[in-house]
Amino acid sequence: MRGFKMIAGLAVLLGAGMPLAQADTLAVVKTRGAVQCGVTTGFAGFSAPDAKGEWKGLDVDMCRAVAAAVLGDASKVKIVPLNAQQRFTALQSGEIDLLARNTTVTQSRDTSLGAVHAAINFYDGQGFMVPKSLGITSARDLNGATVCMQTGTSNEQNMADWARAHDVQYKPVVIEQFNEVVNAFAAGRCDVFTTDASGLASIRIAKLSKPADYVILPEIISKEPLGPFVRQGDDAWLNVVKWSFHAMAGAEELGITTANVDAQLKSADPNVQRLLGVTGSAGKNLGLDEQWAYRIVKQVGNYGESFERNVGMGSPLQIQRGLNALWKDGGLIYPLPIR
Repeated sequence: MRGFKMIAGLAVLLGAGMPLAQADTLAVVKTRGAVQCGVTTGFAGFSAPDAKGEWKGLDVDMCRAVAAAVLGDASKVKIVPLNAQQRFTALQSGEIDLLARNTTVTQSRDTSLGAVHAAINFYDGQGFMVPKSLGITSARDLNGATVCMQTGTSNEQNMADWARAHDVQYKPVVIEQFNEVVNAFAAGRCDVFTTDASGLASIRIAKLSKPADYVILPEIISKEPLGPFVRQGDDAWLNVVKWSFHAMAGAEELGITTANVDAQLKSADPNVQRLLGVTGSAGKNLGLDEQWAYRIVKQVGNYGESFERNVGMGSPLQIQRGLNALWKDGGLIYPLPIR
């Protein structure tokens, strides 16, 4: 009966001339009972299967937070691994509900692909990694180098722009599949690997057999604000994804953690009360119940907890918070107020 109702509901939407990709995603997800989330094919710290085959990472936590908010259970996520070329097509077609694939927010992506970003969950920038044996300490010394990068990413244009501006000549080695790019670099087919700095840290630790033999150069040549995308024109779903992120960030700001969230239900702080649904109508505003944010913190954690275990100093990547610290600690993470 449940499956029949879902098919019937979708038939009404399609019969009204609305393609599935533009349907009410919130209603579809509630009926389906799972969030279909597009992630990378394997990017340690952001989205990759662990030794048990369970997907973990900062982006995966974004998917889990949405599932906890909408479905009451952070585990109700169907992970869909996608390469760079597939990601926006999968979102446009309705194959996925949410793209959380360390994707840079750019003007063209936010306007011309039928997609729109819901938040920035990691501030990054493009960098360079080279073998220590080359003796290179600065990107300015890369003249004449061969540079490995993945096609379909913003890395190609960023590299071309930077090289032109600094009069650096290079030979691009552009490969479609991410793992093939890594293998080409490890095999010495190119002198340099360029991608987001977080990606370089992940590759160095998780993909190269001797991490100590490689160094990440100090130059950052671009702004790479990374975040989840949803389809344009589906504002109810956009609101859910956006505020799921701000619930995680707001919980960190207010000192609410997985360990103390139950005790915080008794807090006299109005901001805590509103976030956890003790007072106010934040859940109703989103088409959810009032415990939506409580479940996110209880089941997934606040933003700081997610950051530290996945990419921070408590993880193999050991990335400093830097720009990804809360605004009050000198970073750019600025939770919007729930009121």
